[in-house]
Amino acid sequence: MEAYFQTLTLSKAIKDAIDILIVSYLIYKMFQLVKGTRAVQLLKGIFLLVITWALSTWLNLYTLKWLMNQMFTFGVLTIAVIFQPELRRALEQLGRGKLFNRSDADSDVSQQINGVIKSINHMAERKIGALIVFERKTGLTDYIESGIKMQSTISSELLINIFIPNTPLHDGAVIVRESQIMAAGCYLPLSENPFISKELGTRHRAAIGITEVSDAISVIVSEETGQVSLAMNGQIVRDIKEESLISKLFEELRPQAKSNTQNWAFWKRKEGDRRG
Repeated sequence: MEAYFQTLTLSKAIKDAIDILIVSYLIYKMFQLVKGTRAVQLLKGIFLLVITWALSTWLNLYTLKWLMNQMFTFGVLTIAVIFQPELRRALEQLGRGKLFNRSDADSDVSQQINGVIKSINHMAERKIGALIVFERKTGLTDYIESGIKMQSTISSELLINIFIPNTPLHDGAVIVRESQIMAAGCYLPLSENPFISKELGTRHRAAIGITEVSDAISVIVSEETGQVSLAMNGQIVRDIKEESLISKLFEELRPQAKSNTQNWAFWKRKEGDRRG
């Protein structure tokens, strides 16, 4: 190590730093690929075998060390067989140029929004009332505990079933945290804003109320008209178009999204002009 630093030059240091960064990024992408799959448990097994081999070497346990060496001799082939699905997926993403260009977080948000939009369109056509709240930085645990806990993956089918009329979870709100439906039938604070239109009922007032006490975003389907509305920052846009709803949800829910009140106000006026 001392000899390395004695011969270290600026160009060599930059080259080594780049080398370490590339390898670290590849390892990070590998962990992203296996996250949430059975390969995680397999990696834990491999890690345990490596620790066993290290202990056998350190304690001079010859029989165990010989057995571990025999296993590692065919380790590369074994890993290729065990991780075949993950390796195939990585090669496919690399061939499509998605391994480095598109983040998994953005992909998760897109899938989340697609499921919500599909359910909203279904319910709007049939005038099924619904209230979906997206948690952001401000925690909504108190309101989640007021409902029925679910902790389920978002899907349009599940959302539609929750809001079917005359079912136990129809009344109240669904609260979404990241890519999970945390709870349904939740009670939300009603807005006390005196300037809210008298046409808006309890569902819309609850949707606005939660955005007044937090940075959450609410999507509402009217049971009377089937119109879809979006509430945030204590304001509401009624009868919002599907394209604008998708765009705004992705803008606000994607990682590192920054809420901008001025942009929201401008977008609100633009949406109002479009309806007018």
